[in-house]
Amino acid sequence: MMPLHFLSVLVATLQPLPATEPEGWALVWADEFETDAIDPGKWTYDVDCWGGGNNERQCYTDRPENAFTADGHLVIEARNESWTGDPFPPRWGLTGDAVTQDFTSARLTTRGLASWRYGRFEIRAQLPGHQGSWPAIWMLPEDSVYGGWAASGEIDIMEAVNLGEPCDVCPAGLENRVLGTLHYGGSAPDNTQSGDAMFLEDPKGFHVYAIEWTPEDFTWFVDGVPYARQTADEWFTEGSAAGQTDGAPFDQPFHLLLNLAIGGNWPETSNLGGVSEDHFPRQMRIDFVRVYSCPSNPETLAGCRHGGQDE
Repeated sequence: MMPLHFLSVLVATLQPLPATEPEGWALVWADEFETDAIDPGKWTYDVDCWGGGNNERQCYTDRPENAFTADGHLVIEARNESWTGDPFPPRWGLTGDAVTQDFTSARLTTRGLASWRYGRFEIRAQLPGHQGSWPAIWMLPEDSVYGGWAASGEIDIMEAVNLGEPCDVCPAGLENRVLGTLHYGGSAPDNTQSGDAMFLEDPKGFHVYAIEWTPEDFTWFVDGVPYARQTADEWFTEGSAAGQTDGAPFDQPFHLLLNLAIGGNWPETSNLGGVSEDHFPRQMRIDFVRVYSCPSNPETLAGCRHGGQDE
């Protein structure tokens, strides 16, 4: 989940549509969040005060105050409270002085529990608004075989910042964009990215954010409507340790992440700027996460992708 430096915006609006079973697909993994607690067999937590490499202003915790299930939803709650914790993700094996941040939140991931290469991914979610909010649904490689971020890739199914705040380029004058993005190229700072955005008439309502991923392309959807596509000739990696293929770096298994960041380079330099301390706690609610394969062609997705209408 990194800030964008390039963005082409699709000027359109979508009405919310009910979630439907995609024709031709087979469900291979899901969480409907109907349990009393978050399933530890499906999700683990990133716990740190690192700031995500973007100068974000939250500490991620594994406390029930920041992530819990309620009313059939996963709730990720950002709170306006000071917290002190590790300066780096513990899995990195790095040490340093403890860091104190002004906010707490949660970042859940399937790392080490479930990862996938190709398929369709659907997440029905309701996003928070207000200056400084940065909800994200995204994917990272299970193993960084092509090198450090972003040489091994990042897939952003959905990101948004500052929903509901003044926006000069938004049709309604208020921020209502959701974005789908790929990150690739070399290891930072030699990384690059490309993406598209969709204007939503009701950005704070529940929507189904989806992506179809094949060796040749990615297609992004909101409520079943495609709004962006990128093809393999548009991405690349400078990594070669594993023997680069034509689809690299997006030819490896990736895991899912769900998080709500507060602040950071992108939201704090957009819309009104900075982070408002009002309207806390802020919640990102996820109704379901569903992962599908295409039984007829699990890698090409032929016969399943684009609603069964392959290009």
